[in-house]
Order: sequence, then structure tokens, then C-alpha cells
Amino acid sequence: MANKVVLILVDGMRPDAVLNCGNEKMKERINECAYTLHARTVMPSVTLPCHMSLFHSVDPDRHGILTNTYVPQVRPVEGLYERLDLAGKKNAMFYTWEELRDLARMDHIHRLEMYNQHKELDTDRKITTAAIKYINEENPDFLFLYLGETDERGGHDTGWMSETYMKVVSNALDQVVRVYNEIPADYDVILTADHGGHDRIHGTELPEDMTIPIICRGPHFKAGRDLGERSIKDIAPTIVDLLGATPAREWEGHSFLEKYFRISKIRTDESASLPSEFFSAMPWFSAVPWKPRGEGEGPRASGRARPEGGRRRPALPDDPRPRCAA
Repeated sequence: MANKVVLILVDGMRPDAVLNCGNEKMKERINECAYTLHARTVMPSVTLPCHMSLFHSVDPDRHGILTNTYVPQVRPVEGLYERLDLAGKKNAMFYTWEELRDLARMDHIHRLEMYNQHKELDTDRKITTAAIKYINEENPDFLFLYLGETDERGGHDTGWMSETYMKVVSNALDQVVRVYNEIPADYDVILTADHGGHDRIHGTELPEDMTIPIICRGPHFKAGRDLGERSIKDIAPTIVDLLGATPAREWEGHSFLEKYFRISKIRTDESASLPSEFFSAMPWFSAVPWKPRGEGEGPRASGRARPEGGRRRPALPDDPRPRCAA
């Protein structure tokens, strides 16, 4: 049977929230996954620029989207949907934030479905139910599922790592587990986030904003595999690699499929879901819920970087794959 992929993105989900939101079902499932909890997003760490970099595998200074307002690309880069459509794949997109309509031209997508998270409640559950139904009935090659309540109701409304934020993250992970349980086992499922957050904002170069999880489960990912230092730009190349399509010439990311690992890095200890390297690599990691600042204390300075921000990650010395020119 041909390879098939579901990409789930939970908006604003910090990796330490995945571990500490209290969702035991997901903590059990993570041991079945290949993953990294210290991947990097792009700068500015804002929703639409990050999604454009995920789907087009270039930095924001190349695709030109620097805010949550879309503008046509001056030097267009073909994105994930375009490359999959060119390869004859059946694609779908299920989402709850209207601005994501510009991730691809609609003619490259077989099915789009949206619940407006600004007009309805419980949209993470509703859109997941619709996506699962479509997968089981129509068997698409690729489906993107976007869950937006974590950023909107959790982070911005009450603060990242607040009690409400943690509950919304746990609810989003419940939907992820539903996808694991209710779709055919031959699908590879990639779970990630576009950015993190701190206080009630994001968009800075702080590690709380820039660090994201990438968690992969399915027949083409080895349980316990440490994916290492990854970028949000690596996700689209991995998906086209899985589906037998070709990346665009301009793409900057690398596939992280098992065949590219030269050295075995498999977690085998009983605490695989709480890797020690995660804590040492993230001194800002919080194992306790976020606490509001005291009276009279202002929010942390935003530290928003220059619009042209976004450092390119150099290729690893032992990486056998050439990097595409931007």
C-alpha cells in the first residue's frame, strides 16, 4: 500500500506543556514515537510566517510573509501542497483559523473544511472528528489538521503555562490520540507546533517562543528515535520523501526519515518520555504551571526582532544530503 501522512499542528504548543499538561494517554504514546522536544521554528515566531515556512521550507525573509497578513510572494516558492499535487497525490486540509487559506492555491487541494474558532466553541474536537471521518471514507494521501484553541484560548487569553493553557493543550492532545486510534495504522502521523509562547505573547527569539516539538508515529518512524536538532523547515521535505514526491529547488530543509540516520540514537530507558537531555538543553523549562506576575509587574518585553529575522541553520557536517540553494 502507498505511504500516507497526517500532519497535525497544535498552534502555540510548547514542548514542556506536552510533558506537563497531565495527559497520561499522550505520555504513554510518546514512547511509540520518534521525536525531538527541542526543534526550532523560524523568526518571527508568529503563526502565519511559521506556517508558510513549514509548508514552503524556507525562512520568512525568503517567502516574504512577516506578519499574520498574507501578501503574494514576489519570488514564488512552490509549497508542500503544490509538490504533492504535481505528484498526483490526494490532499486535504482541515483547519480552524481562516488566514491559513493562503498556505496553497485551492486548486491543489481536494478537500478543505473549516470551523471558525472565533465563532464556535470546541472547534479542536469538531475539526478532528471531521478529519477522521474524511480519512476513513476517502483515504487521502496527505491531510493537514490544524488545532488552534491552544494559542487562542490558552496562551493569549490566560498566559502560556497557565492552568487554562495546560487544560487546552491536554484537550488538543486528546484529539491527537483519537487520530492515532481511529485512522488506519498505515498512516504516518507527524505532530508539531508553529511556535511556543511566554506570558501572553509570542513572536520573539526567546527559547520559550522558538522551541517546538516534532513527534512522529507510524510505520516509517522507529520508536524511541531521537530526531535531534531539527527545524520546522524539515517537515515538508520529510513528507514529500514519505510520499514519493520531489521537493522544490528552493527548499532549505532536510528529510529526517530513518534512512538518513548514520548513528543509532534510540532511547531505551524507562523514562523515555522525559529525556534528560531535554532538561539540560532547556534551562527555561518549567515543570510547574505558569504563575501570573505580581501586582505592579509588567509583562516581559516583547523583544520582537527585525522583520528580516530568521537565521538559517547550517547543514550538519555528516549530513549526506546537499542543501538546496535559496
